[in-house]
Amino acid sequence: MPDLSRQPNGAQLALELPSALPGLGIEPEWKAQPRLWGHSLHPMCSYLASFPAALPHAFIARYSRPGDVVLDPFSGRGTAPLQASAEGRIGVGNDLNPFAHLLTAAKLEPATPAEARTRLAALRLAFGADATAWVALGERVVARPGHPSAFVPATGSGGGPDARTEPVPDEVAIAFHPRTLGQLLFLRASLRLADRTDRFLAGAVVGILHGKTPSYLSTLMPNTFSMAPRYVRGFAARTGFRSPERDAFDALSAKLDRLYRQPLPTTGGLALLGDARTAGKRTRAALHARGLPDRARLAVTSPPYLRVLRYGYYNWLRTWFLGFDAQAIDDELDHAHHREPYLVFMREVLADLRSALTDDGIAVLVIGDVERDGGKPSATGLGLAERVWEEAAYPAGYRLAGMVRDEIAANRKMTRLWGDEAGQATKTDRILVLGATEAGRRRALAGAGLPIDWAWPPTRLRAII
Repeated sequence: MPDLSRQPNGAQLALELPSALPGLGIEPEWKAQPRLWGHSLHPMCSYLASFPAALPHAFIARYSRPGDVVLDPFSGRGTAPLQASAEGRIGVGNDLNPFAHLLTAAKLEPATPAEARTRLAALRLAFGADATAWVALGERVVARPGHPSAFVPATGSGGGPDARTEPVPDEVAIAFHPRTLGQLLFLRASLRLADRTDRFLAGAVVGILHGKTPSYLSTLMPNTFSMAPRYVRGFAARTGFRSPERDAFDALSAKLDRLYRQPLPTTGGLALLGDARTAGKRTRAALHARGLPDRARLAVTSPPYLRVLRYGYYNWLRTWFLGFDAQAIDDELDHAHHREPYLVFMREVLADLRSALTDDGIAVLVIGDVERDGGKPSATGLGLAERVWEEAAYPAGYRLAGMVRDEIAANRKMTRLWGDEAGQATKTDRILVLGATEAGRRRALAGAGLPIDWAWPPTRLRAII
C-alpha cells in the first residue's frame, strides 16, 4: 500500500486511500479521569455533546508548548481553548452559535473574583431597592404569561421606563417561582453581555437555570438540556408542577464560589464568533492585531455531529435569558446536514484551518459515528472519520498520522436526550490526528507514545516536543 502521507493530491485519490485508518497508539486515558477533571471554570454551564477537558489535555500536553496557540474552530462551551489557557498556551475558540461564543468568551476573558463579586453585590442592592416591583412583575408573568400587563424588559435594556418590552413564553413562566422569576427578569434586563464582567455573570446564571438539585433555580428540567416546550407544558399540567422558591443572588454567589475554586489561568485567550470555514483567517488576523503568534501549533476540535443535535432548540431557556433566538440559531447552524454537503463543508473548514497552522502543526478532529438518526439506523453516519479524511482532509493537503478510537459510555455524552435511546446515537468517537505538513505528521507520530501527567492542578506546565 502506498504511503499516503507522501502522496500529492490528484485524480487517483480513490485508488490511493486505505480501507481502514491506521491506529496511532494513543490510549484514551482521559476516560479514566474524574468527571470534573480540569480547570474549575469548565462546568460553568453544561453543553450538549461536549468532550471532557481531559481529552484535549491528552493532545495539548503531547503536541504543544507553553506559549503556543491552540485553536478550536467549533469551540462549543470552550473546553479545549480554556484547558489550553490553563496550561499556559494561548487558547482560541470560535463558534457560529452566539450561546457557545458567550460561554467561550466568559471563560477565555473571565472576570476576576473581585470584579464578579463586586458587581453581584451591586446588582443585589439595586434589586433590593425595587424588589416589590420586580416580584410583582414575576407574579403577573406567572399568572398571565403573554398578556401585555406581563411584558418584561428586553435583555440588557436596563429595565427603565423607556426600555423595550416583550412577552415571556409560557414555558418560562411555568419553570420558576414568581419571586425567583422576578429576580431573573431583573438580572436579564441589567446584565450587559458586551461587558466582560456581566458576560461572565450571565454565563454563570445560565448554568444554574434548571437542574434537579437545590443549587438550580428551577427543578422542572435536568441541567444538561431544556426539554421541548410542548413537553414542558404537558408535564407541568399532568403533575401539577410548582417550582420551589430559590434566591437567584444566593445561587449565583454559590456558583461563583465553585467557579473560582482554582486561580484563573494566567494566559489569556481569544473567543471569536463566526463560521468555522473562515475561523483560520480570522484567528490569524485577531492574533496579529494583539501582537501574538498568528499561527496555531495545534488545533483540537469536534465538528458537529451529523443530524443529531439542535443547539438552539435544546437550550431554549438559556437562549431566552440571553436574548438570543433559538430558532434563528438552528437555522444558522444548519443542523440537518446530510453526508455529502457535510463533507464539502468539512473540506472548506480544513482548507481554511490549514493556513492558520504552523508548518509542523497538528490537527486533532473528534468525529462521532452516528448510529441512529431519529430513532432509526443511520445509513450515512457510520465511518464518517474515514470519509472526512478521504474527501476533506486529504484534498486539503493534510498528512495522516493515524486514528484513536474512543468508545463512549451512554451516560458520559449527551447526544441522545432521554429514554431508551439515551446515548445510542453516537457510541464511538474516532479521533483523526493529522499533520498540516509532513513535519506535522512526523511530530504527531513521535509524540504519540509520550507519557502524560494527569495530576490536576499541575505542579508545573509541560513543555514537550
